[in-house]
Amino acid sequence: MSLLKEKDRPIVQLLLNTGTCPRCILRFCCVGSQTLYRHPYKDLMKDLKEFLKNNQENKETVCFDIIDPPCKRLRLKHTEEEPDDVNHNGALQQIPSVNDENTATENLAVKVCNVCLGILQEFCEADFVKKVCQKVNSADYQFTSFVFSVSLPPQLSVRERAAWLLVKQEVGNLGLSLAKDDIVQLKEAYKWIIHPQLSEELGVPADGKSLFEVSVVFAHPETDEECHFLATACPDCFKPAKNKQSVFTRMAVIKALEKIKEEDFLKHFPCPPSSPKNLCVAVEIQCNNGAVFVAGRYNKYSRNLPQTPWIIDGERKLESSVEELISEHLMAEFKADSFNFSSSGREDVDVRTLGNGRPFAIELVNPRRIHFTAEKMKGLQQTINNASDKIQIRDLQLVTRSAIGRMKEGEEEKTKTYSALIWTDKAIQREDIAFLDDLKELKLDQKTPLRVLHRRPLAVRCRIIHTMKSEYIDEHHFRLHLKTQAGTYIKEFVHGDFGRTKPNIGSLLNRTADILELDVESVDVDWPPTLDN
Repeated sequence: MSLLKEKDRPIVQLLLNTGTCPRCILRFCCVGSQTLYRHPYKDLMKDLKEFLKNNQENKETVCFDIIDPPCKRLRLKHTEEEPDDVNHNGALQQIPSVNDENTATENLAVKVCNVCLGILQEFCEADFVKKVCQKVNSADYQFTSFVFSVSLPPQLSVRERAAWLLVKQEVGNLGLSLAKDDIVQLKEAYKWIIHPQLSEELGVPADGKSLFEVSVVFAHPETDEECHFLATACPDCFKPAKNKQSVFTRMAVIKALEKIKEEDFLKHFPCPPSSPKNLCVAVEIQCNNGAVFVAGRYNKYSRNLPQTPWIIDGERKLESSVEELISEHLMAEFKADSFNFSSSGREDVDVRTLGNGRPFAIELVNPRRIHFTAEKMKGLQQTINNASDKIQIRDLQLVTRSAIGRMKEGEEEKTKTYSALIWTDKAIQREDIAFLDDLKELKLDQKTPLRVLHRRPLAVRCRIIHTMKSEYIDEHHFRLHLKTQAGTYIKEFVHGDFGRTKPNIGSLLNRTADILELDVESVDVDWPPTLDN
């Protein structure tokens, strides 16, 4: 059974008299039974009254009729370690002893808790739970479980420290000790109470590994400035950071509280903490679904279509892109907030991608719809293909985040096959290009091309042309089929890029060469898995 023991009586008396709520009192008495915290607020208050009325000569314990043993306990302490009483110089205030039962119950009216600021009071009630669930249901998400997260005002950590020092002194007078880690954490107790209610209302279980998150952000404007003294005492803990509206974050406050000495803390903050006039406010109730990842392969048939939006100095150069032609349909079906597109390499705007296509993956951020069967994905693929003649996709499927790594490996490790239409300034015969077919594992030194120097670091990269096969067309044209190491700049291998790629087709043929058309014929990455389309 989960019990309050006789040694807890002074703590209960002390905290009730200073304006602490029943659930926070249980936390400071190290009661670890989750079920007990879920009892109605009025019942808990009534039980504490009954506990205080019990005479010390009666049974040592009062039963709260709850199964589960307490998981945290007060520890015996050597009497020589007992702290001296701290004087009233802004430090521990003298709390009247509560020997008189009437005195003990006079202040038991419901007030805003001076420790949790109402978190374990008003915000544990059914009305607030229904408000949260209404927000979730109106957001129209698909989910089979949820994880609940809560953001607490940083000043709660300061108030918790003050209450702990108060109780620590009280139990020290009894030859006991209370470590900070023995106290049940506020956030933990709150989740014990709120999880079953949310689960019942939403009809799905709470699961710490769930990808669907319901989050509540609390604030308490009345006490916002209570952390500010820590900035003077521990300035190193409070440094401006990007995307942070205030330096007084919860982690910064906790770090400062770990550094500040107890006597310095007591000089700046009342102990016990004062009772607030107002409850906390739930400033945000938000939902978020974990990202969904979709993969496939795309073919690009247009020589006037970039892979991603082509925007220079804020001006759009072409009306669409491969990325947009695919993602606009996925965004609509999954009802996502945004997306991130990635692929195994990329082709230039004037290059086609043929054969089995280029592997791609799209991360759909915060999707409302997540349940898609293989048949639905097949239908979505057909919708995308019917919408444009510039691209076609295949093998569209749901994948995991970790699986995308296999696609990225192929960018540098795998091979790619190309077909290039080449022009030469001097006339050529078949025998002039025949020797290209015999070149194997040709090593190139490629300095970063001038055309990509604005977005790629200047470097010399060693690349390999595995094989070449020439196809004579006329005196000034031939087609060259190449199998190369991934990452090879084919256009520069043909024209030389003003000598930045060595050797090149121009130098090998001893004449000026240029590329007129280029097609990617295969990207040899065995991902994603081929489907029966």
